[in-house]
Amino acid sequence: MTLPKILSVDDSRTIRLMLKRVFRPFHCELFEAADGMEGLKAVITHQPDLIMLDYNMPVMDGVTMLRKMRELDNIKRTPVIMLTAEDSNEIISTVARLGVRDYIIKPFEDENLLSKVSRIINLERKPETDQPEAV
Repeated sequence: MTLPKILSVDDSRTIRLMLKRVFRPFHCELFEAADGMEGLKAVITHQPDLIMLDYNMPVMDGVTMLRKMRELDNIKRTPVIMLTAEDSNEIISTVARLGVRDYIIKPFEDENLLSKVSRIINLERKPETDQPEAV
């Protein structure tokens, strides 16, 4: 079985840790990058099945990273979900024109995120997490 690969590109360590927690119960590989430049390198290196991309980051923002990705044949069709606090119509329409598959506003709810991710990649739950969590 080939595990789906997800790349989290966000300058917030907290968000990257939250995504680790959200995806931990599933069979997948999660890679991280703290800015668009690292993210672009990670996309080329890991060839992820999905990218969770922040808009506002130092060094290289999410839109610049997207534009650079779309210029490279081997990664230009990689599905991207924007996961960002930015909710302006201008930003949403810009990233939509660049082929972003979905847009999630921070803070996000785990189930909403998983629902949107599941439309793009197959997330298979690990057997040991099928049990309900103790409250």
